[in-house]
Amino acid sequence: MNYPLYLDHNATTPCSEEVIAAMLPFFGAHFGNAASKSHPYGWVAEQAVEDAREAVAQLIGAKSKELIFTSGATESLNLAIKGIFDLFPSKKQHYITCQTEHKAVLDSMVEIQRRGAEITYLPVNSDGEVDLNLLEQSIQPHTKMICLMWANNETGVIHPIQEIVNIADKHGIIFLTDAVQAVGKIPVSIQGIHLMALSAHKLYGPKGIGALYVRHNHSLPKPLAQLHGGGHEKGFRSGTLNVPGIVGFGKAVKVRIQEMDEEAVRLEKLRDRLESALLELPSVQRNGSLKHRLSHVSNLSFLGVEAEELLLKVNQRVAVSSGSACTSISPKPSHVLQAMGIPSDLGRASLRFSLGKDTTVSSIESSIAWVKKVLEDLSNS
Repeated sequence: MNYPLYLDHNATTPCSEEVIAAMLPFFGAHFGNAASKSHPYGWVAEQAVEDAREAVAQLIGAKSKELIFTSGATESLNLAIKGIFDLFPSKKQHYITCQTEHKAVLDSMVEIQRRGAEITYLPVNSDGEVDLNLLEQSIQPHTKMICLMWANNETGVIHPIQEIVNIADKHGIIFLTDAVQAVGKIPVSIQGIHLMALSAHKLYGPKGIGALYVRHNHSLPKPLAQLHGGGHEKGFRSGTLNVPGIVGFGKAVKVRIQEMDEEAVRLEKLRDRLESALLELPSVQRNGSLKHRLSHVSNLSFLGVEAEELLLKVNQRVAVSSGSACTSISPKPSHVLQAMGIPSDLGRASLRFSLGKDTTVSSIESSIAWVKKVLEDLSNS
């Protein structure tokens, strides 16, 4: 297939060649079940899992015993939110999150709200930033959790995690963060955090594997399991482990540790070139904080064009999205941009460009030229 240029790395990233090579033996020669404790097939698989667990833990400064492997960040977030809610049956519970969170968080909050929890959805300003004073004012005596993402998947806006950690710690509240878009892109530490969701396919690992960091040796409680049937992963998550995926996750993390800082600098230069060229046009505006954002993400709105036609034509040669990969087929405006006060028609006519390892100067220049041509064609049609 003649694929377009790929500028949608926040949706998913291609597996690195090193990751694929590391995984392959565990589909064939080393096919054992990591839970098989009585023979070498199981021992080899188990050791591979533990090596990967140690690698992922190292990336975020955790202990390996604090990492639970899951099928991805959506499962991790469901386990964290619903697992804490289930600890307090028939008790009054309050949770704080934000209007710009990923749907995996928002839909989980809707579910526990249906079961009786009270939820505060914090607003954001026009840059996509939360008001920390409002966050602290929202805390109630029965608040069980603050749940705020590290970096937004649509705009790249980075929340002030350390300040949020301090607020949670001051009030003795669990802090859960969706760190999917941040891990492997910027330095991330679990210091002061109780629960953290990660996903391999956002950092050049395979799809279908993620993790939940669960803080140990702390008075605040751990979530109750949501999947039962064998007590795998220290009882937090039953089910046969995806050994090839876990091995790939571990390898992807090792590669990112080596290249993350240098790659962030390179991508920021390319992102800024893309933005500066497109923002020269009177019909284009940038969405999200200019100061506090990931270096590889740009969210731009295009005035005066029909949204679906814009996305369709741009994607003929440059693969981008109009929001989260989970909702990009929806004709509705992004809930993130809506929360930032961007009008619906402009929100629909917005594109997220997210750069990655395979993005080059040439691909950026080609993308600039193509988007400009699309806009010219649409304005003349």
